[in-house]
Amino acid sequence: MTDKPVIDEHQLLAAIEDILRTMPPERSFRGSSGDILTWLGQASAIIYRWNSARGIFFSHQFSNLRSRLGNISEVAYSNIVTTIHEARHDLLLKTVGPMTIAVNQGSVFRYFDNIQKIVKEARKDLFFIDTYLDVDFVSRYLPYVSEGVTVRLLTKQHLSKLLPAVELFVKEHNLSTEVRSIDNLHDRYVFVDWKDCYQSGASFKDGPKNSPTTLTQIVDAFAAVSTTYEDIWTSATIEYKAS
Repeated sequence: MTDKPVIDEHQLLAAIEDILRTMPPERSFRGSSGDILTWLGQASAIIYRWNSARGIFFSHQFSNLRSRLGNISEVAYSNIVTTIHEARHDLLLKTVGPMTIAVNQGSVFRYFDNIQKIVKEARKDLFFIDTYLDVDFVSRYLPYVSEGVTVRLLTKQHLSKLLPAVELFVKEHNLSTEVRSIDNLHDRYVFVDWKDCYQSGASFKDGPKNSPTTLTQIVDAFAAVSTTYEDIWTSATIEYKAS
């Protein structure tokens, strides 16, 4: 009898990252193409290797994914996406721990590259909080948003520059986007699919252009920070909305 090959947590994390990177857009799951079935099979096997109980749950969602009319079950799709992010988050904590990146002054490309990678992770919702978002923010990050993701921007200072840029981008790319404003925003955060949160020491539009900064993953305080800014979002003024 041959023993099963041992896959360590670093290898599993790399496999999960690849599954997230190659995940088809939500609308693609309405069909049964070979690419979709291959991706689902790979994802199921990797999740089962990570956690057998969660793997059984994950596989069960496939049978609930499409209705008889060919529509996508939002619950099943959300469960699939959530489970993949759960696995990634768990493996990150077990291997490298919460992400903290120190970026020297002038290392603008390194900062932007890391934010773009975070943007690419989103599959359902991407929520930026930064009072200084402007036209440069739009061109640097929105092109990296995956199809089917809703973008939410909570800001204030540069609405006269931000809103026209957002509107033009949305018209060209059909991106579901909402901009709201509120006074007294101080911190800068980006939330990914209601599961991950990163805090930036500098504005997302400039990064370390004028001074060193940090990019820190929020773990222990995630629930409190998320609740705080979801409440602020609810009470903020709607400046623009396109779905």
